Amino acid sequence: MAIEIFSRREQKYLITRWQYEQLVEKITPYMRHDKYGVDGQYTVTSLYFENPQKEIYFETKNKLKYRQKLRLRVYDDTDRNGTAFFEVKQKHNKVVNKRRLVLPLNEAYRYLDNEEAENLSTYETSNTQVLREIDHFRRFYNLHPEMIVSYNRHAFHGTTDPELRITFDLNLKCRNEDLALENGPYGVNFIDEDLVVLEVKVNDSVPLWLTRFLQELNCEQRSASKFCTSTELLYGEVLPQNEWMETTTIGGVKGGKHKQLVSI
Repeated sequence: MAIEIFSRREQKYLITRWQYEQLVEKITPYMRHDKYGVDGQYTVTSLYFENPQKEIYFETKNKLKYRQKLRLRVYDDTDRNGTAFFEVKQKHNKVVNKRRLVLPLNEAYRYLDNEEAENLSTYETSNTQVLREIDHFRRFYNLHPEMIVSYNRHAFHGTTDPELRITFDLNLKCRNEDLALENGPYGVNFIDEDLVVLEVKVNDSVPLWLTRFLQELNCEQRSASKFCTSTELLYGEVLPQNEWMETTTIGGVKGGKHKQLVSI
C-alpha cells in the first residue's frame, strides 16, 4: 500500500456475489492473497474532495481523456494518530496513474485546516513533492472534503505475474455527514448489496486464463464509478437529471438463471 507513484491499466466489472464466489474459486491456483489484511481482506475508507461546481464529478461523467480525483484514505480501523494515504488518481487514455504519499492522519487534518499557503516541508510526510502537487491541485480546483466512501476489499496478486492484481469490493457505502475517517466505514449503500465491484489491474494485457473465467461466468464489464454513483445518491437533487446517471442494473447469472439486479 505504500507505493507512491505508479501507473497501470484497469478493467472494471459489476458482478453478483455468486459470481464473486465462483471467480475466487477459479483464480485461486493462479493468484495469492494480498499481503495486507487477513487473507487479503481489509476495509477501505476514503475521503473524497470536490468543489461547489461539482467539476470533478462532471469531468468523470463526461469521460474526459484526462481527469483526476483527490482522496485521503485509511485502511481498517484507525485513529487520528494512525497512517493515512493522500493521493491524486489520474486517468489518461484509459491508463490510471496514482501519486501518493503517506502521513499521519492528524497531519493530513492539520494540512486541510490551514487555508493559507505555507511551507509544505513542515509536514511529516513520505514525499513532500507529491504533497506540493496535491496542494496545487486542491487550490486550483478549490477542493474541499465532500464525502466518505467505504467498502470491504478482497485483494489478490498473480503468483507468476506480480503486476497482475484483482480486487473485489463489497458492502459499498457512502456518507456526506461526519467526514472523520477515524469514525470508520459506515453510511448508506450506494449499489445493491448483492453486487460486487471487480477491478482487474495490469501493466499490459489481461492473461488468457482470466479472460476465459470472466467469459464463463458472464461477468459484465462496466465503468462502475464509486465516486459518481455516491455523488448521485447523496446530491442527486442538485444535479441535472440526465440519462447518463449511474445505474447498477445488470443481468447476472446465478444457478443457471438470469437475475435482474437494480440499484437502491
